[in-house]
Amino acid sequence: MEFLVVTPAARPHVALIELNRPKELNALNLQLMTELRDTLRELAQHDDVRAVVLTGSDRAFAAGADIKQMLGRTAIDMVKIDQFSIWDQIKKFPKPLIAAVSGFALGGGCELAMLCDMIVASETAQFGQPEIKIGTMPGAGGTQRLTRALGKARAMELVLTGAFLGADEALRRGLVNRVVPVESYREEAFKLAAAVAEQSPVAVRLAKESVLRAHEAHLEEGLHFERKNFYLTFASEDRAEGMAAFVEKRRPEFTGR
Repeated sequence: MEFLVVTPAARPHVALIELNRPKELNALNLQLMTELRDTLRELAQHDDVRAVVLTGSDRAFAAGADIKQMLGRTAIDMVKIDQFSIWDQIKKFPKPLIAAVSGFALGGGCELAMLCDMIVASETAQFGQPEIKIGTMPGAGGTQRLTRALGKARAMELVLTGAFLGADEALRRGLVNRVVPVESYREEAFKLAAAVAEQSPVAVRLAKESVLRAHEAHLEEGLHFERKNFYLTFASEDRAEGMAAFVEKRRPEFTGR
């Protein structure tokens, strides 16, 4: 990997992926996103990995897309490259993906953070979709996910002016899970990942799917999907073990089966 540092066992059952283009403030180019997709595909096959933390540097999670890579391209070029198909594949990662964000999370960086299931932010984190300032607009979900998180009026303001959103407001509006000092944002993300990794991998996967369906679908469709996945947990050994452990007042031992 040229642009990622991957630690499959950073913590018990938790992998760490670090974006690693420091000179470019982790700007997202096609190669980096391809490496990220391929890494997540591999981690999806590792039963020992139950959650993943994705992070950048203290200065920048990712400061945007790599504009140099898009300069001079036509609309037809962009359709042929189809760079967003990689984002669609990353979205299908079945395990919890937690973004640990410090500093800039702008443009594609903001969209990548929002593509994750949860976000732990440092006090220095700044989110935004400043594409409007270079004559374009978000293309990897920024207008959609930001609007769902912040509401129409605030999202419209950010998208149309390119203004930044600070960590405190991001927390108040539900864009992030928590805000902590810059010295501890990674460790806080690991704690959250560890809390998830303690649970049944089967139930976690199905529950993640259901929450995403609720976020992205109409209510009736989401309720139907949730109910189906709830019933499906009753086919797992983990569900039987979890309920037995509760009745027997002991800690469950989940195996992912």
